[in-house]
Amino acid sequence: MQGVALVTGAGRGIGRAVAVALAAAGWQVAVNFRQDVDAAAAVCQEIAAAGGTALPFQADVSDEAQVARLFRQVRQALGAPALLVNNAGVAHFGLLQEMTAAEWRRVMAVNLDGAFFCCREALPDMLHNKSGCIINIASVWGEAGASCEAAYAASKGGLIALTKALAKEVGPSGIRVNCVAPGVIHTAMNDRLTIAELADLADATPLGRIGSPEEVAAVVSFLASPAAGFVTGAVIPVTGGF
Repeated sequence: MQGVALVTGAGRGIGRAVAVALAAAGWQVAVNFRQDVDAAAAVCQEIAAAGGTALPFQADVSDEAQVARLFRQVRQALGAPALLVNNAGVAHFGLLQEMTAAEWRRVMAVNLDGAFFCCREALPDMLHNKSGCIINIASVWGEAGASCEAAYAASKGGLIALTKALAKEVGPSGIRVNCVAPGVIHTAMNDRLTIAELADLADATPLGRIGSPEEVAAVVSFLASPAAGFVTGAVIPVTGGF
């Protein structure tokens, strides 16, 4: 058994795939969700059916108090997380000049503040144990930028910077911090795209297709493994060469 892994936003998409992959690798998985309890329960049932261990935990990661409660409940039920995967995220598509302050703050609150709150809660136990692993799920847009997704790109760029800075801060304590930057992946976040738009994105990808959540999860699983023991502060693109 690897230990306890907490995956935020794990009810669907990349988070679900990460939870399943980590359970298959021997982690006990805390499956965080914000609203869809049925989706989280389904992930836990899928993991249990394959012989793994997973429990659902509700929390909105943008809320500092809820994150504190989340970690208390995970510690009580499973133990202190040795692995944190900050996956929870929201997107906003539209012109910057038409974006409200509330919309901007929501994107930042979930994508960046949420990662900060979770890292801060996870670190005391990791520092005490002088080991641990944090993996942030950013985006290719956090490096390249994306038209009509300024807030999302800014939040993911901030997450990449947080990864690099925190890796330097906690590396001397044996804690690794890395980032995965997916490209265009088949998830509900891209449901707004038309078939033609998805085809254009596939054409713009050197591998000629859209990626899958499982392909992102495989990289997360590697970064969490002993095989990546000398990898920290890295931003790993899972983009098909996009």
